[in-house]
Amino acid sequence: MTDAIPLKLFNSLTRQLEPFQPVHPGEARVYTCGPTVYNYPHIGNMRAYVFADVLGRTLSFKGYKLTHVINITDVGHLTDDGDEGEDKMEKMAAARAQSIWDTAKHYTEAYWADIKALNIRQPAHWSIATDYVPAMIDFAKSIADKHCYELDSGLYFDVSTVADYGRLARANTEEGEGRIEAVEGKRNAADFAIWRKTPPGEKRQMEWDSPWGRGAPGWHLECSVMSGQLLGFPFDIHTGGIDHREIHHPNEIAQNQAFCCTNGLDVPANSGARVWMHNNFLVERSGKMSKSSGEFLRLQLLIDKGYHPLAYRMMCLQAHYRSELEFSWDGLGAALVRLKRLLMTVGNLRAQAAPAESWGPKFAPFLERFDAAVSDDLNTPVALTVLEEVAALKKVDAGEKLAVIAAMDAVLGLGLLTLERADLRLRPKSATIADSEIARLLDARKEARANKDFAASDALRDELAAQGVEVMDGDALGWEWRLS
Repeated sequence: MTDAIPLKLFNSLTRQLEPFQPVHPGEARVYTCGPTVYNYPHIGNMRAYVFADVLGRTLSFKGYKLTHVINITDVGHLTDDGDEGEDKMEKMAAARAQSIWDTAKHYTEAYWADIKALNIRQPAHWSIATDYVPAMIDFAKSIADKHCYELDSGLYFDVSTVADYGRLARANTEEGEGRIEAVEGKRNAADFAIWRKTPPGEKRQMEWDSPWGRGAPGWHLECSVMSGQLLGFPFDIHTGGIDHREIHHPNEIAQNQAFCCTNGLDVPANSGARVWMHNNFLVERSGKMSKSSGEFLRLQLLIDKGYHPLAYRMMCLQAHYRSELEFSWDGLGAALVRLKRLLMTVGNLRAQAAPAESWGPKFAPFLERFDAAVSDDLNTPVALTVLEEVAALKKVDAGEKLAVIAAMDAVLGLGLLTLERADLRLRPKSATIADSEIARLLDARKEARANKDFAASDALRDELAAQGVEVMDGDALGWEWRLS
């Protein structure tokens, strides 16, 4: 795909839509803030990775050579995004009565399973924080004299030593940094730890020797070091959830400015990345989007209820990444039906032909509109409607149509040419009735309806309902039942 339509992205640092201008011609280098692997990710967390995946796929579609890095935080993140509370990893390891290393491994693998289930492409690098601790110490040593000071609890970064601190968050006052702990001796309310000393008399499972005492790196330091080491400063795009825009990313930027000896943020590249992008929240009105609520909404819960994980990906694509997205089970069901319709069309086409190597001029306007949509700050809701218009086209070559759908799905990532419609019918964990028994009762009911024996038909419907099977006579897709 050519770059005839320029790619424009919303830069959180400038609060403007800007044409993408890579630091290295023809390349795109992207860093995404990954999970802290102290618990399972909830579906709101996973929205950030669907967004970053669409960004990466769009950059590939536009012809850029992509290098994407996602980090795994297995040390240093406290229970508050500022400088407060316990170490999340140490706390969960104690609760699980296992080593912190085993805890990190378990939740990293769970996260990777969700990445695979959502058809998110593998990045060029998974950067594991504990692999970079020596580099973090070197980074901190290089900035300590000019930008840091030592307290009993650790080495702190003085935010007054860099220009425009807090510009990303648009809040550089003490009130704007209200979530940061008031540590005795801090020069400024927003100052943050880049190295935490292990308190006297305590021993952490993860701790290292440093010039400032034995301890562990601060969470903010990790991302500065890994992004700089793997992508080089300045790189192109830094992504994360909108919650990172307030504290974590401003602190990263301050460290990057100190390390690179750059000036104010009127020049965005001085921040370490030319573009900062943030996806908005997934909102769930019952409050189950917080891990503190106990049973929170995991991808596995959706699967256990019979929803294919790509229905959730479809749900994410239906909203612009910078808009809040409200989660509901009805909304997820509607996204699943939308995905089924597309798979039905593609399945019929695949029965007729293989994807062609090229396509005729009839498809050009659709591809241009699709390109314009994704080039407009990843406008996936519009891109989806263009894809569906192509799917609905009549009297066109099946192979060419498949090829166009494949080109569009390479950006959207719905797996349209690899999934079968039957793959979307997942058996809910709570179901006890066998599929063969459902089929037998449905056949008997169909026969009763054909004989106009509605009493028998209703009785069979009630029998199925009692076992959790909802019969859907009016389903335009021809699905005759679902397990509720």
